[in-house]
Amino acid sequence: MRRDRFSAAHPAVSFLFFVGAILLSGLIQHPAYVLAGMLCSGLYYCLLNGRKSWKRIFWLFLLFLLLSLGNPLLNHQGNTALGHIFGNPYTLESLLYGASLAGVLVSVLLWAGCYNTVMTSDKFTMLFGNLVPALSLLLVMVLRLIPGYFRKMRQITGSRESIGKGSRTDTYAHRLTEGATVLSAMTSWALESGVTTADSMRGRGYGTARRTDFQHRGLRSWDWALLLFELILLLGVATTMARGGTAAVFTPEANYAPMTGWNVPGFAAYVLFLLLPSVLTVQEMIQWQISRSRI
Repeated sequence: MRRDRFSAAHPAVSFLFFVGAILLSGLIQHPAYVLAGMLCSGLYYCLLNGRKSWKRIFWLFLLFLLLSLGNPLLNHQGNTALGHIFGNPYTLESLLYGASLAGVLVSVLLWAGCYNTVMTSDKFTMLFGNLVPALSLLLVMVLRLIPGYFRKMRQITGSRESIGKGSRTDTYAHRLTEGATVLSAMTSWALESGVTTADSMRGRGYGTARRTDFQHRGLRSWDWALLLFELILLLGVATTMARGGTAAVFTPEANYAPMTGWNVPGFAAYVLFLLLPSVLTVQEMIQWQISRSRI
């Protein structure tokens, strides 16, 4: 992860942004908004993860094409037939609807990936630990367990393959037996890990006093300015949504809210809101390059 100015801000700033970005990306199906969401989320994901992000971007692009082109094969609604496949109409409206839904899914997945990179477990605990300590601890432990579970599964599978007990070239029945063995080992490991964690927490006095944070700091003037700016932009988008400026209907005919009048500022607020972390990251990169050139 590349540390940037947005990631270094108070966790409340990052949490508000990602909640707004994920909710808006999932609720709005207007093609212009969907396209903006895909581009902005992809840009920030690439800025955070560098070259290794292109592999995931490629697979998400294939997923977008699969869902977009596959939707007319299942949904035949629409008045504009582009052709017939297996005796069923392949309609333009269904194609656009599939592209919109696929774009929503890709945007949400990319924003979720950015959230996992920026909002680390210590930031989440710092933000909600004193408000809902049990829930925040549970969420952090679950989010930590999932990648640990798959990592441990790869270790066990690799160890068994190294002693000739792998399942790559065996029969189907043997693969099922091998999978059941690995699953049994993983279940035992997860239960033992839970008991060990509980004993460790009890030994360290969890729940006997007010918890402390690994890192703790208050909101600075810069953080308050970012929070206020985000709230203003979200209010502008919410106002546009309430006025019907983000409405989109695909069947039986495609009909979208026009990008005219008061709908233009709402769309601009949406794009500016989604570009906020990318702009801060690029600004930080430019300042760093300028500082290096002066050395």
